[in-house]
Amino acid sequence: MSSAETATRPHEQAGLNDNDLRALYYFLLLTRLTEERVRALYLQGRLQGAVYSSRGQEGTAVASAYALEPQDVVAPLIRDLGASFVRGIDPGRVFAQWLGREGGPTRGRDGNLHFGDLAHGVLPPISMLGATIPLCAGIALSSVQKAENRVALAYIGDGGTNTGEFHEGLNFAASLHLPLIVIVEDNGYAYSTPVRRHVAIETFAERARAYGIPAVTVDGNDVIDVYAATRHAVDRARRGEGPALIEAKTFRMRGHAEHDNASYVPKELFAQWEARDPIAKLVAYAADNGINLTAEQTEAKVKQEIEAGLAWAEASNMPGGGSQREGVYAP
Repeated sequence: MSSAETATRPHEQAGLNDNDLRALYYFLLLTRLTEERVRALYLQGRLQGAVYSSRGQEGTAVASAYALEPQDVVAPLIRDLGASFVRGIDPGRVFAQWLGREGGPTRGRDGNLHFGDLAHGVLPPISMLGATIPLCAGIALSSVQKAENRVALAYIGDGGTNTGEFHEGLNFAASLHLPLIVIVEDNGYAYSTPVRRHVAIETFAERARAYGIPAVTVDGNDVIDVYAATRHAVDRARRGEGPALIEAKTFRMRGHAEHDNASYVPKELFAQWEARDPIAKLVAYAADNGINLTAEQTEAKVKQEIEAGLAWAEASNMPGGGSQREGVYAP
């Protein structure tokens, strides 16, 4: 392949180099294998509460978070574990969170993925879906007022776009030209309700345009497309040009949670989306463009990190009764 040909490769046009693709592959694999390990713990009866999987849609969270700068803030949902990994939260703390140990981000006070870490710019999920949109709009407003050059990125599912807070947050950000990015993860189902049954619009991008916000629809399973769209929106917001919405078309390859067998999803849909798996898609792209992802070494590294993290979490103490009031109120 000539130098002229390599210069036009899609990932380079998006601002990514070969090492960036290797990093994206690492975070995709870390997310998937961590969730598989968590699922095994759940089936062994070692976890309490529900287990939610991002299998099949990891590309959206990983690639969008990768487009942020260290000072930025991200608000993941329960299927956005990849964003937390990109921001620097390690697997050991995630396992400690699932196991209810002191070493988890909430120090054993909450389960599953309801955690955040402000030191890494990660906000905890809010169960009332849609509420993170005005929250992140407020963070964006604070950034403008303090001249901090910070961008806030919030995720929302297709079903969550039907909440009042989603619309209020968008309108607030639009009217004040705030540096807010909203990513709508359209994974086909709001729990068991298909998209065609809960909205009458063709795309969720239409909702942003109603508020004067630019929007784009991308393949959520293509990390290069997601990164390019997010980076463009982030750069635009940082220049003071206001919010943007990105609609990521993806698919949830498991039920709403592990207790849900997804019997309501036509089997042919799983087959169609399995062929569009984000990890396989990146691997194929790399092979077509002569890029060595060091897949075997990366997989071995990820597995070692996961097992080491789990061992650390299991050795972490259970929360003590004397600390139950800590972290409840601001100091």
